[in-house]
Amino acid sequence: MSIRFLTILIVGFTINIVFAGSAPLVSIPTHDAFFDAIAKHCGKAYEGKVTVDNQPSPAFDNKLVMFVRYCDQAELQIPFYVGDNASRTWIIKKTGSGLSLKHDHRHKDGTNDLVTMYGGHTLDGGYEQIQSFPADQYTKELFAKQGLPQSITNVWQMYIYPETFSYRLVREGREFRVDFDLSKPISAPPAPWGYTD
Repeated sequence: MSIRFLTILIVGFTINIVFAGSAPLVSIPTHDAFFDAIAKHCGKAYEGKVTVDNQPSPAFDNKLVMFVRYCDQAELQIPFYVGDNASRTWIIKKTGSGLSLKHDHRHKDGTNDLVTMYGGHTLDGGYEQIQSFPADQYTKELFAKQGLPQSITNVWQMYIYPETFSYRLVREGREFRVDFDLSKPISAPPAPWGYTD
């Protein structure tokens, strides 16, 4: 094989790679509508309140704020602030086989909490306004390892309506829900722990 032929072959292969482009990220209408409805609030923050909690905890007695901080075509990052605690960020991603929800938990110095990136994945189309995320396998193993076996049946739900966004956790014997008022944007908080502005 001549050097010239080899060079032509390599150049042709390189051109094919450059112009091939990435594979499309497939999705279905209900997932797209849900994702897009949240993304419309990008850059805005809203105050919320606990509306259901059958095991009340003083941990949520502070001001509750969600901030739709980052949005692109495949990912939303929504920090959830509890008073001065900026340790929680919800991450919703299009995966090509549905939507995933992860909870990124950080310490104040930005390092990962032992219990972080837990969450779930949609199992069906859901609805334009409502999606459910049953705990995924990573989450079940993480909770078992960390001594939280009661949480392996967690199902997280999110609701998006014109004036309300809701975050809900349900499992046997446990229900927790926070509703945020989308009709009244508030000043955006600083970056959550582990992130930069």
